[in-house]
Amino acid sequence: MKKVAIYGQSYTITSEKEVQILLSVLSENNIVAFFEKDFYELLKDNNSIQEKYPTFASFYDLSNSFDAMITIGGDGTILRAVTYIRDLNIPIIGINAGRLGFLATIKKDAIEESLACVLRGEYTIQERTLLQIKTSPETKEFSEINFALNEVTIARKNTTSMIGAKTYLNNEYLTNYWADGLIISTPTGSTGYSLSCNGPVILPDSKSLVVTPIAPHNLNARPMVIPDKTTIQLEISAREKDFLISLDSRIATVPQQTKVFIEKAPFTIKSILPKNQSYLRTLRSKLLWGEDTRNETNL
Repeated sequence: MKKVAIYGQSYTITSEKEVQILLSVLSENNIVAFFEKDFYELLKDNNSIQEKYPTFASFYDLSNSFDAMITIGGDGTILRAVTYIRDLNIPIIGINAGRLGFLATIKKDAIEESLACVLRGEYTIQERTLLQIKTSPETKEFSEINFALNEVTIARKNTTSMIGAKTYLNNEYLTNYWADGLIISTPTGSTGYSLSCNGPVILPDSKSLVVTPIAPHNLNARPMVIPDKTTIQLEISAREKDFLISLDSRIATVPQQTKVFIEKAPFTIKSILPKNQSYLRTLRSKLLWGEDTRNETNL
């Protein structure tokens, strides 16, 4: 490993310590660090960094010459980091400075140990499926970043009335969900919003998607697991003239006549899991102890 990108969204006293530990490990191993520009300015404003570091500000400043992107924050930080990486095939190492850690699995007190594992080659790489969306007519907010790592959500807007989501799988009619909304989730997103709506937990390497209605009117409308090769088409009806589409934490308002097309994205996101970390161990600690299961989008 010779060059890494570092991304974070917020500043706390603990994140300052984590950054210092991280930079110390990188320096000892002669690894060049590039900071996301806003995060770098935040650290400078709080006198957490004295040395000068190169920065990046967008997807176009990165390339596949980077060996990894290291995120400092919660799972929401990784969701936003994905919008920088896109299809560049840069693997993510997530340091958990938030409460949740389904994606950001490295604990604050295990940074040195975990990075040492990675540098020795003692790690596995998990490939995570993304969803890709197209709309007719086109939605400008999603014209460039039209993918989601966790889920695509259709939801009502400015009303207490339900919406109808007429759903087609591989061009064959399935049903018309009458509900507050509909979640199309990846295996990664199965521990997020979908789980909060009684969806199943799916392991990251599963070749499946989940269709989960939000507070459905019909009690027999249950979450449905489908192959990840399935194409999905949605036609929305509602009392209001608009409805909401969200890709992870990015939301757009679209007119009711908009058709939504969802399928697996043509690329994956890779996450690095050090030998001293375990997804199942994380799953046990997060779910069995009753912590809030929604991914944090503000960290």
